[in-house]
Amino acid sequence: MADTALATHRSRLLETRCQTCSLSSLCLPLALELDDIDRFDAIVRRRAPLKKGEALVRQHAPFSNVFAVRSGSLKQVSSESGGDDQLTNFYLPSELVGLDGIDEERYPGNIIALETTTVCEIPFDRLDALSERIPGLRTQLFRSMSKEIRDDRQMLRLLSRKTADERLASFLSSLSARFRRRGYSAYSFRLSMSRADIGNYLGLAVETVSRILGRFQEQQLVAVSGREVNILDLEALEALSEGEVHG
Repeated sequence: MADTALATHRSRLLETRCQTCSLSSLCLPLALELDDIDRFDAIVRRRAPLKKGEALVRQHAPFSNVFAVRSGSLKQVSSESGGDDQLTNFYLPSELVGLDGIDEERYPGNIIALETTTVCEIPFDRLDALSERIPGLRTQLFRSMSKEIRDDRQMLRLLSRKTADERLASFLSSLSARFRRRGYSAYSFRLSMSRADIGNYLGLAVETVSRILGRFQEQQLVAVSGREVNILDLEALEALSEGEVHG
């Protein structure tokens, strides 16, 4: 019995190694040689799964780790001085969490699981030291940081210049592209976030989100059942997200 338990434990450890992870082609080990992947894998810690609503990190906690999402999804919520909570990001599998804590050495928001979620914990000091010896790892880390900056700028543009319909169309188009990059369907997916979360993120009332989704269904852009989304006309949805009127 003990031997069986040990074998099962070893099997689970093997399953979560970077070399055997289905997300390795999207995550930090991208394009690394096998020996380098082993060196990277040696600094990674596998955490117990987070339950829905459980916090990965708390706002203002000292920065020490970045995290790679293996399964599930997370949201980042920052509490403002006036007492209002602002949802600033969603994280899907393979995406890095915590990079925005490097500068001030504090996490700027609460990172909360939207569903059962597993992450790889990567101590940043060890990642930084290892990236000095593995140029490919440093390049991938810079790419991840650059993507986060680009996403922040796109979000500012979204909130400052687009109509409510364009915001929601952009959000759904973005999710479609993110799922497609991970090998999932770009047309059918489940929203792990609530309509209230989407509204908070986009600066819209939850009633507005529901009303626009209803309008999108009437226009045969999407079909929505609960949190299940089927995109019926991705080209038209993307055109709407760019401010082009759907005919």
